Amino acid sequence: MRVRDLDESELISLLTAVLPTGERTILGSGDDCAFVASPEAGFLVTTDILVGGEHFRTDWSSPDEIGARAAAQNLADVAAMGGRTSSLVVSLVLPPDTPVDWVVALAAGFGERARLAGAGVVGGDLSSGGEVVVSVTAQGWTHETPVLRSGARPGDILAIAGTLGRSGAGLELLSRGLVDPACHDAEVLGDLAEAVTTYRAPIPPLEAGPTAAAHDVHAMMDVSDGLVMDAGRMVRASGVIAELDPALLAPDVRALEAPARACGRPALDWVLFGGEDHPMLAAFPPRVVLPTPFRAIGVIGAVEPEGLPRVRLDGTDISGGWDHFRR
Repeated sequence: MRVRDLDESELISLLTAVLPTGERTILGSGDDCAFVASPEAGFLVTTDILVGGEHFRTDWSSPDEIGARAAAQNLADVAAMGGRTSSLVVSLVLPPDTPVDWVVALAAGFGERARLAGAGVVGGDLSSGGEVVVSVTAQGWTHETPVLRSGARPGDILAIAGTLGRSGAGLELLSRGLVDPACHDAEVLGDLAEAVTTYRAPIPPLEAGPTAAAHDVHAMMDVSDGLVMDAGRMVRASGVIAELDPALLAPDVRALEAPARACGRPALDWVLFGGEDHPMLAAFPPRVVLPTPFRAIGVIGAVEPEGLPRVRLDGTDISGGWDHFRR
């Protein structure tokens, strides 16, 4: 059965059957708006778009993986503000010949990630188009003051929770045809499995965000476009310098030795510039005991007189990462 064989109401009913409601949902999908409880003084809102052929490929990823990926990047944004997600709305653009089972599987993958985060999927929209597009808006909340990227201070510990470089390595392995894109078996993929599966459906450390907020974190953000790119955004917002320590990044480099051998390139490139693992990058007060699962990767320094905020690796200025309009 194809999308063109159903009317919109019939397709929506199939999708809502596999999507969670969420504890804070008072009124879900079906009216012009959902109604979600928000007892805190404010709420968090974020949105993202995934375009088929640009952010995912249907010959590389299964529909449930694409759905999980779409949910993950929005859930990570809320967590990076120290919050938890209460609800999501998701809109789909679908070619008319898209198999209905494929769309339901995408919704199921999306819904499972939302369910694990305690969030409801409370609405969205459907439209016909030439390529699959997934547009997501997430709403969240926090008992603490939201954590901004602009609070890093000289002397802070620069820390990370989650992985670095795996998604970038997985993308390169798939792009260069070094793994079978039809293979989703971790045993067959062997020591390349973590990279490929992280690219297809990253698992951000969502609880790390609220944990950091409860431990007096100064600044935090989700790393979606690469460590150097996003650390650069943090230092510019904070007016400081990020000094990355290659010795502290060594565990991520070692974890990527197999993909590096397969691709014939340094693993450090992915650690520094690869995006979409969606770890939490945070600046903690000096001498603090870092809360689990954070680990130090460097320090925050002061900008010299007449200097500019920047990112350094072992004392050398570096830049780069993913940019949607500059490749």
